[in-house]
Amino acid sequence: MAMMTRKGFRFSTYEAPELTPFDKLFDIFQELITHTSGDFDEAIDWLRELDKEYELTDDDYTIDDFIEDLKAKGYIREEFEDGGGQMGEEGEEGDDGTGKGGKISITAKMERIIRQRALDQIFGKLKRSGAGNHKTKKSGIGDEHTGDFREYRYGDGLENISMTESLKNAQVNHGIGNFSLDENDLVVEDTAHKAQMSTVLMIDISHSMILYGEDRITPAKKVAMALAELITTRYPKDTLDILVFGNDAWPIPIKDLPYLKVGPYHTNTVAGLQLAMDMLRRKRNTNKQIFMITDGKPSCLRLPDGNYYKNSVGLDDYIVEKCYNMARQARKLHIPITTFMIAQDPYLMQFIRHFTEANKGKAFFTGLKGLGEMIFEDYENNRRKRLK
Repeated sequence: MAMMTRKGFRFSTYEAPELTPFDKLFDIFQELITHTSGDFDEAIDWLRELDKEYELTDDDYTIDDFIEDLKAKGYIREEFEDGGGQMGEEGEEGDDGTGKGGKISITAKMERIIRQRALDQIFGKLKRSGAGNHKTKKSGIGDEHTGDFREYRYGDGLENISMTESLKNAQVNHGIGNFSLDENDLVVEDTAHKAQMSTVLMIDISHSMILYGEDRITPAKKVAMALAELITTRYPKDTLDILVFGNDAWPIPIKDLPYLKVGPYHTNTVAGLQLAMDMLRRKRNTNKQIFMITDGKPSCLRLPDGNYYKNSVGLDDYIVEKCYNMARQARKLHIPITTFMIAQDPYLMQFIRHFTEANKGKAFFTGLKGLGEMIFEDYENNRRKRLK
C-alpha cells in the first residue's frame, strides 16, 4: 500500500535576516544624516553617543571602521583645505603636510540613498513600473492601453491590432475550413491619451517649523525627498519643482533636500505662491498643481519698495487678503492648490478653509503623522483625473 504524502504549510518563528555590522550602522546613519541636514560630523557624534548607550559596535568593528567603509563605498568624501583656503577632494594633495584639516561631506550617491529611504519609509516599497502619466478622459489613438477592444478604423496603427481577437473573429465569420482574414475581422485594443503632470511643492521654512520643541522640518523634508524619488522613478514624464519660503521664496534643486534647514524667517506665503505660479507658467503641459506644506500663518509681505511688512500677531487682514488674491489668481490659471496644514490652531484652520475656497482646491489638516501618506494618496488621485 502506497504511503500517502501530506501537503500543507509549516509555520516557524520569524527570524530577522542577519545584517552585517556595516548595514546595522548604515541604517541608523541614514536617519541621523537626515535629521542633521547633511552635517556628517554631527551625525557621527550622535552615532558615537548611541554606540555608548546601546553598544552598537565591538572591538572587531568600530565607528572608525564604519567611516572607512563609508569612504570605500563612495557614500562620503573628504576635502582638504590648502594654504590658500581652497578646498580640494581627497587624493589631490600629497603627503607633504600642506593640507589643513579635512571636511567630510556626503556624496551624490548618498543623497540618492537618502531619497530612496524616504520613499520606502513613507510610501512603502513601490515597484518600478513603466512610463506612468496622467490619463485624460479621451480615448482613441492614444498611447496607453485600456484593456477594451473595438473594431479597426482607418488610421489605426498596426501595432494596436489584437491578433488573437482578430483571428477569433475570422474563424467565427468565415469558418475554420475556409479561413480568411479581412479588414472587417480586425480588432484594435483601445488606447487612451496621456497628459503630463507638473507639480510645485512649497515647503515652509519659517522659524515656527522648529518651535515648541517639535521638529517639523524633518518630516516635511522626508516627504519632499520621497515625492521626488517617486516621480523621477515611477512617473518620469512628470515634473516636480521644489521651493522653500520664509521672508522670501526661492527654488531648490532636489539634490539639496537633505541639507534643508529652517531659518530665522517669517512666513511670506504670497511670495511662495507667486514663484510657484511663475514656475508652472513655463510648463507646456496642461495638468498643473501646487502642494503647500505649512504650519504657520502668513506673517510677511515684500513691498514694492523692497521693504518687508511683517506682523506675527494674529492674522493680519492686509496679508491675508493678499493670500486670498493669489489663490484666486491660481484658480483662473487652472492651478489647484492642495494645502497640508501641520498646525491645528482653530483660527489658522479657518484661514486655510477660506483660502481653499478661494482657489477651489483642497486642504488636509494632517499634523505630522500621516503627512507623507496623504500627499502620496492625493498625488495618485490627481493622476487619475485631468485637472481643470
